[in-house]
Amino acid sequence: MEMKKRISLELRNRSPAEVRELVVDSCRSADGEVEGVTEEFSALEVLSMVNVGLGSLAKLPALPKLRKLEVSDNSISGGLDALAEKCPNLSYLNLSGNHIKELSSLQPLQNLKNLKSLDLYSCGVTAADGYRDAVFRLLPQVVYLDGFDPDDNEVPESNGEFRVRFGPVLLVPCVTRCSVPDEDDEAGPPGDEDEDEDEDEDEEDGSEVGLSYLMKEGIQDEEDDGDYVEEEEDDEEEEEDGEDDDALAQGEKRKRDADDEGDDDDDE
Repeated sequence: MEMKKRISLELRNRSPAEVRELVVDSCRSADGEVEGVTEEFSALEVLSMVNVGLGSLAKLPALPKLRKLEVSDNSISGGLDALAEKCPNLSYLNLSGNHIKELSSLQPLQNLKNLKSLDLYSCGVTAADGYRDAVFRLLPQVVYLDGFDPDDNEVPESNGEFRVRFGPVLLVPCVTRCSVPDEDDEAGPPGDEDEDEDEDEDEEDGSEVGLSYLMKEGIQDEEDDGDYVEEEEDDEEEEEDGEDDDALAQGEKRKRDADDEGDDDDDE
């Protein structure tokens, strides 16, 4: 999409004077110059033109309230003179991924008295010996270069305005875990496994106790039944002995009676 068309869509029926932030990343500039941004954007504070094919900032309009300018991943090699004149309140400038190879190309930035953060990541100038010290000497108003101060302290997280942008951000999709737990990662918070094992042990102990109790009860019942059977057998044997004694006594009585009768016959 062309830059001019993108800007008209970003306005959304607003007037340019109402816009404070304008983002036209990944659009295309027809001639490598700033297009569609005019002096009518008088309230603009943030302008982002990342990867739009810019080769120069010469046609950047006067934006007196602009504080943050993102022009990374373009083909800018110089022509930074217009920034101090047209954007005097600029405090953050991101030139990473451009064709700036010499420290002399940065000299016009000395006139940006409010510039606090400068990003030159992936520019050819960063390969020079003593690059960081040289830039801090050339631009003493700069506090953070490529996200770090002269003492190598990183930009604080709370200071989002000066956070360094190192090219496009790769978004990694979140992987949702399947509802079926792994073998080594069963459902439930830590500690449940031990509790379950304890409960299983208690249940096993209870089963053993109950089984032992029933077995003992069964054995006791068998012993009691055995005692009862032995008592019945003893009673039957006593009854049989008694019957035999009675029969023997009756036989002896009949014998005596027979003998007595025989004696009586002899006497006659």
